[in-house]
Amino acid sequence: MEQLLIVQDIFIYPIKSLGGIRLSEAVVEERGFRYDRRWMLVDAEGVFITQRKHPKLALLQVDLGEKGLKVFHNTMAGMSVEIPFDLATGPELMVTIWDDQVLAKIVHPDLNLWFSDFLGFEVSLVIMPEATHRKVNPKYAVHSESVSFADGMPYLLIGQESLDDLNSRLASPVPMNRFRPNIVFSGGSPYLEDSLRKIKIGELEFEIVKPCARCVMTTVDQATGEKGKEPLKTLSSYRTINGKVYFGQNVVALQSGTVKVGDVISER
Repeated sequence: MEQLLIVQDIFIYPIKSLGGIRLSEAVVEERGFRYDRRWMLVDAEGVFITQRKHPKLALLQVDLGEKGLKVFHNTMAGMSVEIPFDLATGPELMVTIWDDQVLAKIVHPDLNLWFSDFLGFEVSLVIMPEATHRKVNPKYAVHSESVSFADGMPYLLIGQESLDDLNSRLASPVPMNRFRPNIVFSGGSPYLEDSLRKIKIGELEFEIVKPCARCVMTTVDQATGEKGKEPLKTLSSYRTINGKVYFGQNVVALQSGTVKVGDVISER
């Protein structure tokens, strides 16, 4: 790795499939950055809700405060709700996320009503208790890691050069928020992340375990909640392997601590 790689952006997505938050630094935990995808919306059967079927979720933005989250509509002034970090009134329930069933806890019935009113059908906001351990697929885990309500892996790494290369092929460039990364780095060549395995970010060690397969969520404009065909259509023309379209790399943390924007990424 010849060129200097620098952490350019750090993002968390506290409530799965809602807006992300850019941070200057983040606490690295086994299941993902602190507060990343620890909350999730589920339907009446306890099945997870995402922008794949409900793209209007992109219209809900999230702020991180000292004592909790604030969720607000990005175009409707005054439409907001507060979610304290320690709020979890219950009851507990089994929720389904892909092939996993894990124990979660209802945050508060009033929040269920708020999100149900927005979506137009019954949903519940749940939180992942610390006692819940949703294991990473053993095929990719390094030390039997657990993961949050993220799709499957604790961290997602993408190089800015990779997005720049994709955008050079698109009629209308897309922002990085289409891909919901946790760590974006600058420097190096396009898709350099594909060739990395063990890395250090600042003083902490991480292992890159598998490429990230992309879905229709990348076609949702995060500012408007509207779906299109790009960038998935173009991406599929040159990033398809065995029927799956790949962009970015899934990562597990081998140590806990803090990473910051400006940290150097080095190969181990």
